Amino acid sequence: MRPRFSTVDDVLLAGRHWLTEPPPLAAVVLVHGFSATAGHPEVSALADTLHATGLDVVSYDARGHGDSEGHSTLGDLEQHDVAAAVAVARARAERVVLVGASMGAIAALRYAATDPELAGVVAVSCPSRWRLPRNPHGVLAAGLTRTGLGRALAARYLRVRVASRWTNPLPPVDLVPRVRSPIALVHGTRDRFIPVGDAHELFAQAGPARRLDVVPGMGHAFEAAALAPIVDAVAWTLAPSPARAQEPA
Repeated sequence: MRPRFSTVDDVLLAGRHWLTEPPPLAAVVLVHGFSATAGHPEVSALADTLHATGLDVVSYDARGHGDSEGHSTLGDLEQHDVAAAVAVARARAERVVLVGASMGAIAALRYAATDPELAGVVAVSCPSRWRLPRNPHGVLAAGLTRTGLGRALAARYLRVRVASRWTNPLPPVDLVPRVRSPIALVHGTRDRFIPVGDAHELFAQAGPARRLDVVPGMGHAFEAAALAPIVDAVAWTLAPSPARAQEPA
């Protein structure tokens, strides 16, 4: 299904549903990263995998991406996108888990800090602070999002419309202590955008129901190596009493 739904600040989003019959045990809201969409192959593969476990899945093109309206703020105002998707998911399921990657993880945490009724949050490849790696990937990211020419190229070739003003919101490391739901962090050892140390920093600041999976060989966001750890993390959040403070040795 390809629904459309509106945010509290009147941005119309292009959404996508994977619905179960009978009604689901719970629902997952997938929040993609920068330059992806709800129809991106990696997002669809994860949605199909989660749906096969008996869960509803709701995803959407984030503001400024794909077929949605608005401009990307790199995870800040995207919290309103998450809120709209959670409302859609709750129409069929009382328990909702957020799964966000990179920019989507930032948006998921920003919304989760305001909603203590979430069943859980899975943050994949999430930065802890506003810093870019000193490598070609970091230079490219800065150029695409913080220069006029870069934003024009992003709009033309990536179908991403980036807002011209950086809002400088609270970084994720300051958001995780405010989240009352169980938090699972998934991070790859081969992530060339966000160092694995950021995941450890987030884990240290999270509440008592927390989990960190550092995945050998995994790169960035919803790639194939992340599927099984994400599915495990979602199951952990939905367990009657998620184990506390699980961290790799």
